[in-house]
Amino acid sequence: MLQVDRSKLKFQTVFDIVVDSAAGLLPPERLSVSQAAAKYRILKNSGGGYEGPWLNETTPYMIDPMDCLTSRDFSAVVFMGPAQSGKSDALLLNWICYSVMCDPADMLIVEKSQAAAADFTRRRINPMHRHSPALKEKLIRRRDSDSVFNKAYSNGMLLTMAWPAINELSGRPVPRTAETDLDRMPEDIDGEGSVFDLAGKRNTTFGSFGMNLAESSPGHVVDDPKYMARTLHEAPPCKGIASLYNRGDRRRLYWPCPRCHDFFEGDFNLLAWPDTRDFVEAAEMAYMVCPKCEHQIQHARKYDLNLAGVWVPDGMRLDRDGFMFGNPMRSNIASFWLKGTAAAFATWKDLVLKHLQAEEEYERTGSQEALKTTVNTDQGHPYRMRGTEVERLPEDIKARAEPMGEHEVPEGVRFLVATCDVQKNQWVVQVFGVGIGMDLWLIDRFSIRKSVRKDEDGDTLWVKPATNLEDWDLLVEQVIEKTYPLADGSGRRMQMKLVGCDSGGRAGVTSNAYAFWQKLRDEERGHHKRFVLIKGDHVVGSPRTRISYVDSAMGKGQTAVNRGEVPVLLLNVNVLKDRVNAMLDRKEAHGGLIHFADWLPDEVYTELTVERRTSKGWENLKGYRNESWDLFTYCVGICTNLRLEQFDWSRPPRWADVWDKNDLVIAASSNQLKFEPSTKSGYDLAKLASQLA
Repeated sequence: MLQVDRSKLKFQTVFDIVVDSAAGLLPPERLSVSQAAAKYRILKNSGGGYEGPWLNETTPYMIDPMDCLTSRDFSAVVFMGPAQSGKSDALLLNWICYSVMCDPADMLIVEKSQAAAADFTRRRINPMHRHSPALKEKLIRRRDSDSVFNKAYSNGMLLTMAWPAINELSGRPVPRTAETDLDRMPEDIDGEGSVFDLAGKRNTTFGSFGMNLAESSPGHVVDDPKYMARTLHEAPPCKGIASLYNRGDRRRLYWPCPRCHDFFEGDFNLLAWPDTRDFVEAAEMAYMVCPKCEHQIQHARKYDLNLAGVWVPDGMRLDRDGFMFGNPMRSNIASFWLKGTAAAFATWKDLVLKHLQAEEEYERTGSQEALKTTVNTDQGHPYRMRGTEVERLPEDIKARAEPMGEHEVPEGVRFLVATCDVQKNQWVVQVFGVGIGMDLWLIDRFSIRKSVRKDEDGDTLWVKPATNLEDWDLLVEQVIEKTYPLADGSGRRMQMKLVGCDSGGRAGVTSNAYAFWQKLRDEERGHHKRFVLIKGDHVVGSPRTRISYVDSAMGKGQTAVNRGEVPVLLLNVNVLKDRVNAMLDRKEAHGGLIHFADWLPDEVYTELTVERRTSKGWENLKGYRNESWDLFTYCVGICTNLRLEQFDWSRPPRWADVWDKNDLVIAASSNQLKFEPSTKSGYDLAKLASQLA
C-alpha cells in the first residue's frame, strides 16, 4: 500500500479543509489599499535599501491615489508622475496586495510588451509574494496556477499579465484592470482604440465595483505649443496619460511654505541655482523659491513638505490653515499629476544636473532628445518642442544680412560644403563656408536647369535628374570642381571639401543617383570621395547621422551597382532641423552662428520659414518651397558626420586650417584642383626603350 507522509500535506483533516474554504466566505476586510499595504506587505531590497513593512510615510502623496482605487464614486484612477516617485509600487503592487488579502477580485495588468509583462512578474510580483508571508500563503503553488502570466489564489482570485494586443484586451470581463507605463504603449490597438479605453470596457459589467487604473510618466510632446490653459490645473494638449489626466478631476499636490504658510505647488520652474559652468556645483546648491514670499527652501525640507502635502482638485483652493474651498471639477475619473520635485527617490540636485547637461547638449548639437527625456521622466512634464513657440518672418532673418563680397569666401571660413536638392527639372544648390564651431556663411545660391542635350530644333533641353543619367555630369563641373576666390584679394581660391546631394524624390532619381556615384568612382579622379548621397533616416531613435551602404535598384536597361558599395549618408532630419532652428536664433560666433550675405535672393529667407515643428516633427503643412531649409539641414548633417563638434580648433586638420596653411586653398596661377590626379605622360616608354636598344 502506498504510504503518504501526512506531515507534508496542507490539510491534515477534513476540518482543516472546511476551515480553509470558509475563509472565502468571509466579508472583505475593511481596510483601504494603503492600510492593507502597511499591514501585509514586506519589503526586502537586495541592493542594500530599506527592508521591513511598507511605510506609507515614505511616499505620502501616494495614499490618496491608492485609496481612490476602492472608491465606488470613480470608474478609473489616472496618475501622471515622474520616475523615482514610487507610483508603480504603490498603485500596482499594493492594489494586488489589497485584492488578495482584503477583497478578492480578478485583475488584469497590461504592460507595454510581452517581454515587459514577463519581466514585471519576475522582478516585482514574484518578490512581493516571496517576501510577504501573508500573500505567499494565499498563492496556489501549482505549475498551472503560478506562471509568468497568471497567478491563482486560494480565495478564487486570478491575476493575469497582458500586453497591448487586441486578443489580450477583448473577450474577458475583469473587474479590475491596470495599464502601467501607458505612454510607452501604442496609441491605437489594431484600430480598436486606446489601451485605456479597451481595458476599461472589461470593467463595464461590474458597474460601480469595476475599476481601471492608468499610470505613467509623460512620453508625448505637446500638440499645440500655443495653447492657453483654461483652468489652473489643466495639462497641455497631449496624447496619452496627459490626455487622460485632463478627463479627470485634475488633482495636484500643494505644499505649505515653511515661512509664510501659504500653499503652493512645487515645480521645477521654482528651483534656482547659481550661474556657474560647474554643473555639479550648481546642482548641489539648488533650492526652491516660494512663489508667495520668495523664501528659499532647501532640499532637506522636501520630506516634511510631502508629509504636509494636500491633493487639490481643479477649481478648489487652500487657505493658510489648509481649509479647501471652491467648486471642484466633477468627473468619474480621479486623476493626479505629481511633479518631479516631489518624487521621494529623486533629489533636486539630480533634477538640476540632468537639466543643465541636457541644455548643454541642445546648445552644442541642437538635439532635444536629452531635454525631452529629463522633462518627461524626471520633471514629470509633457515636453514642448523647442522652435514651436516662435514663428519667424523672412524679413526678420534678412535684417541680419551682412555686407559680403558676392560669391567670395569671407574671413573665418575654413572649408566649403555644397548641398544640392533634386527637383523635377533642376538642382537647387547652396554653397556654405564653414568656420570654427560650425559657424556658417551662405556664399552662393544657384540652380542647374539647362542640360547639354538639344531638341530637334537645336534648343537646349531642361535637365531631367529622374530620367537622364548624363544630366548628373553637370554636377561635376558646376559644383564638385567649382572654386571660390578668397575675400583677401590675393587671387587664391578655395575648392570644395564635400558636396552633398539629395538621393530621393521622383521615381528614377535614386537609381540615377547611385549610378552617378558609381560613375565618379570608376573615373578614378577621386570625385566620389567629395560627393555624398543623402537620404532621410526614418528609423525611430536613430542617431543624427550614419552611413549606410546600399544596393542600386536594378531596372530595365540598367547595370547594377556592386552590391552594398554605394555609401548613403542617412540623416535624422527632425533632430538636425532642431539644430538649424537653434542656429537661426544664435547671436554669438563660434557656436553655430549663421551669416547671410546682403545680396542673397529673397527666396532664401522665405524658404527658411515655411516649416513648423509639430508633435510629428518638422512639417511643411502648406507645401511651400523649402529648398533653403533642407539645404541648411544637409549642410549641418555633413558637418556633424565630419565630427566637427569634437574638433580641437587650435590644431585642426589641414583642410580646416587657416588659409595660409589650408590644403584646399589653391594659388591664383593654378588651373587645376590641388588634389586632382595628374594626366598620364605623353611619352611611350616602351617605344623609347626599343629605340634605345
